[in-house]
Amino acid sequence: MDEASIRADAIEGLEHQLDEPLDASVLTALQRVPREPFVDDTTRASGAGRTDDDNESLSIQTVVRLITALDVTRGDEVLVVGAGAGYSVALLAEIAGPRHVHAVDIDREAVWSARSNLSTAGYDAVLVDRRDGVNGLPEYAPYDRILLEAAVVEPPRALRDQLAANGRIVYPRGTTAQTIAAIEPDSENKSTGDTGRDVDAGPETTPSQPPDGDDAAPQGFSTVETAGPVRIDPMLVDGEQAGVERNRTRREDAEWAKRGHFASHGWEQEWIDWDDRI
Repeated sequence: MDEASIRADAIEGLEHQLDEPLDASVLTALQRVPREPFVDDTTRASGAGRTDDDNESLSIQTVVRLITALDVTRGDEVLVVGAGAGYSVALLAEIAGPRHVHAVDIDREAVWSARSNLSTAGYDAVLVDRRDGVNGLPEYAPYDRILLEAAVVEPPRALRDQLAANGRIVYPRGTTAQTIAAIEPDSENKSTGDTGRDVDAGPETTPSQPPDGDDAAPQGFSTVETAGPVRIDPMLVDGEQAGVERNRTRREDAEWAKRGHFASHGWEQEWIDWDDRI
């Protein structure tokens, strides 16, 4: 069976798993973007929510739910926080256009992997940078769409500030129990001046509310769509990325072990000339 047939069968199975037809633009992207460069030869440790056939990418069902909720159109400026292996970044590049997609990741190994995978898949024009996702990528703001591939209670302030007036942020909301949430600025904060997007276009969406009746979106935003549940790793900060030991004792013990005989023992000091001191 050739690659195209395998991909067609996988897409058909995906629609069955999601129990709904795929959005036309997402379906086209799935048909055009090869998955193989993003799932082979992975080396990073497995994490929660990365449960597909590799250990760097989110499951394909989660990727589709995130991208569908993002509602990207051609020419949208898109920021992805948490590049991972780069597969969802490639799908978004296929939909919006490679030069309109930017991705950041705090893990240097992930950045290298995403760049390499995207290049192999033919999406060299996508910008992938090593950044702390909490700060976003202000150089290319504002963004029409921002996707967080890391769980947070609410998107960081910097990301909200980098969103266009008529933009949308999609993120896994919550800690242990997570839901994919799509939020947009409240209607009084919207305008068509920055993006030209008709905010009244398309079917009206009823904001999804948590059980207590209070919208969990940040102040100034409303939840317009939810999906899930999901389980995705939380957003990392400096010192939490892969390969960094957060426990100081274990970290210093490991550093001391590497230095061996040349390691300091805590009692060394430079020679003191007591004649000068007395």
